[in-house]
Amino acid sequence: MKEKSIFHRCRLLISCSDQPGIVASVSEFLHNYGANIVQSDQYSTDPEGGTFFMRVEFDLYDATIPIEKVEKAFHTIAQKFQMDWRMETESKRKKMAIFVSKEDHCLLELLWRWRSGEIDVDIPVVISNHPTLQDVVKSYGIDFYHIPITKDTKLEKEKETIQLLHEYDIDFIVLARYMQILSSQFVSAFKHRIINIHHSFLPAFIGANPYQKAFDRGVKLIGATAHYVTDDLDEGPIIEQEVLRVNHRYSVNELKSVGKNVEKIALARAVEWHVSDKILVFENKTVVFE
Repeated sequence: MKEKSIFHRCRLLISCSDQPGIVASVSEFLHNYGANIVQSDQYSTDPEGGTFFMRVEFDLYDATIPIEKVEKAFHTIAQKFQMDWRMETESKRKKMAIFVSKEDHCLLELLWRWRSGEIDVDIPVVISNHPTLQDVVKSYGIDFYHIPITKDTKLEKEKETIQLLHEYDIDFIVLARYMQILSSQFVSAFKHRIINIHHSFLPAFIGANPYQKAFDRGVKLIGATAHYVTDDLDEGPIIEQEVLRVNHRYSVNELKSVGKNVEKIALARAVEWHVSDKILVFENKTVVFE
């Protein structure tokens, strides 16, 4: 039997009120277009009146059918079930911008995974409020922009940054230890498309020297949280968390080293899941189809 050549690997993400017939209708629709479902995941917050989430990965073989036609046709089903939905194609690589300040551990982890092919994404630009990491970024062949920000120039510089992101046709942003608070206007321009990372001491050890405070309290776990950015500082929908155990033998510097490790691991996972369209946001939490 002659093997079919894959024309499109696609992903369909759906959220709507839970009701009978959703899975059957989606499956029948894809079957009518000659698609082969390679993976399907569903989750309901409550089978009776809850919210239903679905992620379907499928191969569309018929090269005569543009994906835009499939998307247009799906509107009928989406309207019937009042769905929030989107359809993505694997062939269209997302464009990611990285924001960074002076610390390089999260940046380098992302760049290494990108270069090795572990994160299937394009990184056309890195933006920083400090020039510290310019040479590192340029060594990867990526454009680097130093955009310093002060209290008086913040809104002006954010407008400049948004314009730059549009010029590069950026799909989403990763804050790789970017030590600036984004304005409400900036966040709303990229809703659920900005991923941040912070250590797990928040809110227990806020302010300056959190690792010294953690050492003084004798912490036993070091953690990090990756989340989407909202107007509520560090309280957006959580994507991934990571922890490592420590003990009384760890110095402050050793705690910092452990903290950097968990930060870069959690952030990289969150980015991989976002790139692979495995995340659906619901209220102030996420459904992650691993």
